Amino acid sequence: MEMPVVNECAAENCAYNRERACHALAITVGDTAGVVVRHAHCDTFTTSQTKGGDPSVTGRVGACKMSDCRHNSELECRAPGITVGYRQTEVECLTYTSA
Repeated sequence: MEMPVVNECAAENCAYNRERACHALAITVGDTAGVVVRHAHCDTFTTSQTKGGDPSVTGRVGACKMSDCRHNSELECRAPGITVGYRQTEVECLTYTSA
């Protein structure tokens, strides 16, 4: 299985983001533990003055904890690619669609 690519990331203040492109080797998508309402958060999102990731690599989806997503199979994303951006004030996978 090939990990889906992060086609675009609108979270420009993320340490892994350079020019709307994700450069983390792999991201994790899913709700945070203990949350009643599930959200497709980008759990890899972080702010830092230091840029992270490999600028020669485009980020991929390493894991997805959103088992109710139509693209999810056994906690792995099967979408050809995803978009990460803001839903309200949260950084989320905008490709997430409940099954």
